[in-house]
Amino acid sequence: MQQTSPYVDEYTTVIEAAPDTVWRALGEALDGAFSSPRAARYATLVGCADRTASGPRPPAEGSTIPGFRAVTAIEGEELALRGRHYFSTYTLAFHLEPAAPGRVLLRARTHARFPGPLGTLYRLLVITSGTHATLTRRLLTSIRRHAELL
Repeated sequence: MQQTSPYVDEYTTVIEAAPDTVWRALGEALDGAFSSPRAARYATLVGCADRTASGPRPPAEGSTIPGFRAVTAIEGEELALRGRHYFSTYTLAFHLEPAAPGRVLLRARTHARFPGPLGTLYRLLVITSGTHATLTRRLLTSIRRHAELL
């Protein structure tokens, strides 16, 4: 997937499961994390373009969750979610790679732009504060635990 926004960060985890199991766990974890009433309220508050969950599950191109739209969905390999709101445009991309027999390396990479003074403030509140890193690591842990139980 072509990326034009600046790199923000990347986190990884190794999961003891097959790629199709990790793919399913990824979709379920994203729905769980972003489709709650709290996430929908936040998406509305910051003016996200996509505020509801829609489309096929596991995600396919065009599927949405609050804050994101799937722009790339290659089952068992890559899921790229793009979003925009008042303060930022961003992409959160997940890449599944073979790590060893029966293991998958899952990468979560973020790119984003934070235009203008309010974007700069938002970056400070979300990225520089460590909130984004904490939430992304928590999401990866959730995906790993779920996949290893399936």
